[in-house]
Amino acid sequence: MGLEELRARLDSLLTRHGLAADRFERAAGLKDALVELKVAIGQGRDARGKAERELEAERLRLIDAERRGGLAAQIDDAETVRIAAEFTAKHRDRVELLERKLAVIRDELAFAEREYESLSGQYRSARLGTDAPPPSPGPGSAELDPELDRDLDRLSSEASRAARDAAVRAQLEHLKKKLGK
Repeated sequence: MGLEELRARLDSLLTRHGLAADRFERAAGLKDALVELKVAIGQGRDARGKAERELEAERLRLIDAERRGGLAAQIDDAETVRIAAEFTAKHRDRVELLERKLAVIRDELAFAEREYESLSGQYRSARLGTDAPPPSPGPGSAELDPELDRDLDRLSSEASRAARDAAVRAQLEHLKKKLGK
């Protein structure tokens, strides 16, 4: 499903909920930003997962290098101890780098999620035709329009999936051209 089809479905959904065209026009830019942010959040979560897996694998390599260095020291093999120390240092540096990378990804993801919440409130205000953002629901209170929010989340998820599928197809085409197929 393409992004244009998702937009058309969202337009139809907003119309079914009785939103006037002028409200929609004011909210259209916010809606687009919300969809883009939702995709970015999904990509950020994917990047976080990948970085976490890379970090875990590198930590295992560091443990293995340290173990090998210890074994080499026990048999008094100076050359192997030196090589193991080099690998240990490289893996330790890589672990530190990946930890910093993961921290940045987490910070960026938290920022994007906060921005999404802020824009979501602005979108709700624009959609309702009010100047002030609607009050944030407290614990146990109902959202202003939970059905519309669920539909927006579902459509954003579909847009994210469509973007990932397009990226995979483009990469596959690139590889096919590269391999001459």
